[in-house]
Amino acid sequence: MNALNVAETMQLLGLQARQASSAMARASTAARNEALRELARLLRANTEALQTDNARDLERARAAGLAEPMVDRLKLTPKILETCAQGCEQLAAMADIIGDIVGLKQQPSGIRVGQMRVPIGVFGMIYESRPNVTIEAASLSIKSGNACILRGGSEAIDSNKALAALVRQALAAAGLPQEAVQLVPTTDRAAVGQLITMPQYVDVIIPRGGKGLIERISAEAKVPVIKHLDGNCHTYVDDPCDLDMAVKVVDNAKTQKYSPCNATESLLVARSVAQAFLPLMGAIFAAKGVEMRCDAPAAAILGAASLPATAVVVAAQESDWFEEYLAPVISIKLVDGLDEAIAHINRYSSHHTDAILTRDHMHAQRFLREVDSASVMVNASTRFADGFEFGLGAEIGISTDKFHARGPVGIEGLTSLKWVVLGEGETRS
Repeated sequence: MNALNVAETMQLLGLQARQASSAMARASTAARNEALRELARLLRANTEALQTDNARDLERARAAGLAEPMVDRLKLTPKILETCAQGCEQLAAMADIIGDIVGLKQQPSGIRVGQMRVPIGVFGMIYESRPNVTIEAASLSIKSGNACILRGGSEAIDSNKALAALVRQALAAAGLPQEAVQLVPTTDRAAVGQLITMPQYVDVIIPRGGKGLIERISAEAKVPVIKHLDGNCHTYVDDPCDLDMAVKVVDNAKTQKYSPCNATESLLVARSVAQAFLPLMGAIFAAKGVEMRCDAPAAAILGAASLPATAVVVAAQESDWFEEYLAPVISIKLVDGLDEAIAHINRYSSHHTDAILTRDHMHAQRFLREVDSASVMVNASTRFADGFEFGLGAEIGISTDKFHARGPVGIEGLTSLKWVVLGEGETRS
């Protein structure tokens, strides 16, 4: 597709999305929920066919030498598709917030003033690798009464086209415009440049992918962007803590899956519990092939422990405290206590998700208040920082911005508030 055709295609998608957004904003709750339930049914009914399309993407990715963590993100397993279907059903079962009026107050003049929740309008979603994002974005768009334009990565084009076709079927079955969810049909990168510079059609852009992609979008977009650049997530093992719980949670936070942005990348350990905790944790990491990049005190404790021969313990560099590995690698540092842990996290964290494992209620409360991240957790794995796990039905992404939306972005993050005034003929004196 040449540059002229890309521009014409994107203009058409934008125009159709803007027109569809009006229909979606006035669509009934019942119709939007019907579309979501039908989409769940279609996903289950077409699981085998979807895996056939997905297999073509996986074959191309491996032939192109794509790194294994990226290949892993491409997979549409039956479990992933079932999670998508459940997310659609969870959204359908949730109360509709569109049209809600909050904070209605009587003023001395007699008027009543409040705010009504309304759809944003049209959002553009630019994402890499994970084709399940197509369903997450589409389902949230439908529930929130928006229209969206989706631009997935070229490595997942067959999977995304197959999923988008099911979304269109579900919309049509519910009597809603199929153009409410549109997939950019070309892998030409010029389409991204067009999508992020169409403020007449697109109200917000949501990039979801590597740091390079998100930095480019943020720099070049002419419409607002909801984003996070990376996920350097921390888990801090406090004194006092339940050692068995701490080992279990840190293991899950790091090794349950290496590629997501909510996997723990940096482990902080209170110096006073390190002798008891680190050998236990180090043995698990060694058994699972996780490389440990440690400061000198942590390395000394692990070096003196009876770890399996597979253990890889190396000296951490300053850059490791900032790093998002997305791989079986973790940085480990000993800290004097809560104050140093909080200071370290606020300096090096990407402000995505950070957790404390503690039995001290006051320490937990201080951590929640003082750690400046989008999601802050007590005695839980950072892997829970996810829209589905938070009960949002699905997420459009995770925002580390502080305006409008922060953390997992669900229905509310795709809406806005407008002021409404209710009167009975009042005039201003």
